[in-house]
Amino acid sequence: MIHNLVLRRLRYALNLKEADMQQIFALAGHKIKPFSISCLLKKEDEQGYVECTDAVLEKFLDGLIIQRRGPREGAAPAPAARMNNNLILKKIRIALELKEDDLLTIMDKAGFGMSRPEMSALFRKYNSRNYKPCGDQLLRNFLHGICQHLRPNK
Repeated sequence: MIHNLVLRRLRYALNLKEADMQQIFALAGHKIKPFSISCLLKKEDEQGYVECTDAVLEKFLDGLIIQRRGPREGAAPAPAARMNNNLILKKIRIALELKEDDLLTIMDKAGFGMSRPEMSALFRKYNSRNYKPCGDQLLRNFLHGICQHLRPNK
């Protein structure tokens, strides 16, 4: 999944300005300039596009969790070696405090129906027998559903 798309969709869904995004990055201990944020938000074919790395996306999602839920008690979790779609989905779920019913509603709004067992399989540990990898299409639909859930068309 293109991490820049995740940033763009979350920015739209949460109605964030670049200054807000800068504050979110700062909460996770990542200093970033507004110019860099605007480069991350550009589309692939636009001039000045900069690809979002795993570390940058993880810092943004961690900052979003801190902003919406407060700092974590105890030691901070170790950074992930590689951000995969399941981890992105999990961090968004934590940040927005979404329950299973909320997730299913969001997927329905995106026109991508799922059952409870399919949804819970996405949040299992990698080595679990019932683990299911989250595909790009599923994550795209989830982000689209979040946009429709948080900013419904009038």
